[in-house]
Amino acid sequence: MADGLVTLRSAFDPAETKARLFAVLKEKGVAVLADIDHAKAAANAGLTLRPTDLLIFGKAEGGTPLMQAAQIAGLDLPLKVLIWQDAAGATWLSYNDPHWIAARHGVGGSKAADGLASTIAALARHATGT
Repeated sequence: MADGLVTLRSAFDPAETKARLFAVLKEKGVAVLADIDHAKAAANAGLTLRPTDLLIFGKAEGGTPLMQAAQIAGLDLPLKVLIWQDAAGATWLSYNDPHWIAARHGVGGSKAADGLASTIAALARHATGT
């Protein structure tokens, strides 16, 4: 994993991957704080970009303990995933590993990072069908 980046290939197209992620977030009571459609923004600027969606989501119960250990971790929280399509048409979901985030902010081995890591991994697996 380069620089804490986790990337999973999705069994679904970008729209279905995103819909699956939204559904599981809703089911788990996790708030979607932002849905940034980079391809749409590019199109509005007269540029082209394959599907590239950044979803920002979280629950205070998940991220706050990590920020209590290192408040500067708020730069990397709430959690984010990028759902994107490569030039060959494959769909991918990428996110920063919470253990990497914790280590980046000097709190490696954090129990809070363990919980966030298992949560985002499960969400990503559901969204991608892996």
